[in-house]
Amino acid sequence: MTTPNQKTQLSTWFSHLQERICAALECLEEEVDELAPGRFCRKTWKRKDASAPDGGGGTMALMKGRVFEKAGVNVSTVYGEFPPQFAKEIPGAAEDPRFWASGISLVIHPLNPFVPAVHMNTRHIVTSQCWFGGGVDLTPTFEFEQDTADFHQAFRTACDTHDPTYYPRFKAWCDEYFYLPHRQEPRGIGGIFYDNLTSGDTLEGFEKDFAFTRDVGEAFLTIYPNLVRRHMKKPWTEEEKQKQLLKRARYVEFNLLYDRGTRFGLNTGGNVDAILMSLPPLASWA
Repeated sequence: MTTPNQKTQLSTWFSHLQERICAALECLEEEVDELAPGRFCRKTWKRKDASAPDGGGGTMALMKGRVFEKAGVNVSTVYGEFPPQFAKEIPGAAEDPRFWASGISLVIHPLNPFVPAVHMNTRHIVTSQCWFGGGVDLTPTFEFEQDTADFHQAFRTACDTHDPTYYPRFKAWCDEYFYLPHRQEPRGIGGIFYDNLTSGDTLEGFEKDFAFTRDVGEAFLTIYPNLVRRHMKKPWTEEEKQKQLLKRARYVEFNLLYDRGTRFGLNTGGNVDAILMSLPPLASWA
């Protein structure tokens, strides 16, 4: 079982990664010579939980800038008890509804239609069991072959460093998960998705899975800014912007209808603004 010291390591890492990602995105804002660069505004929140006087909380970091129309990078560490009905859906919670969870979640909606939107989250959850989960996926409005190849290679490398079976398994899982059944189409060009990852209830198992989860974050921090720089200064037309808004509508549909993180947050008394920060500022269905 995850120890108090390990929980501290986890929450510290997620907060540190949040700061580094925010700094990298702010640097990109400074590279465009128009208006004032965007900056993240941070807001802390406390979880409301009738089962405990202190249910944890988190920090929202939100930026609306000249490169990123909306970028949200959130961290949280929460604990308490799952509602009875939701507990049945979570491994190990039916036996004991108490839980502890820590993680980072980000969604970035760029202003330029040629810059891809992106999602990333990694987390650790403790019930009567404990495991890691997370994923990264890219949603371009206009797909560029080199972007797709480089994005997938970044996460193949991160996976292969730890287990050669990870990338094919987690890529296939991502393709299956980030799919809109009612549209019969994928949300984007995929990436990786993993859940219930545990290499055993030992120190060695924890360190192995935590190291992999850290490398997922590091891979994101390396590859995504590179993709942004390739396209963020390209001119676009109103027609191209409209295509981006239509693509964003698919993002809204997925996150409200199917996303597990949205359901988890809403069912554990999380901050609604932080949970729904994944939604774009503008979208169109026509």
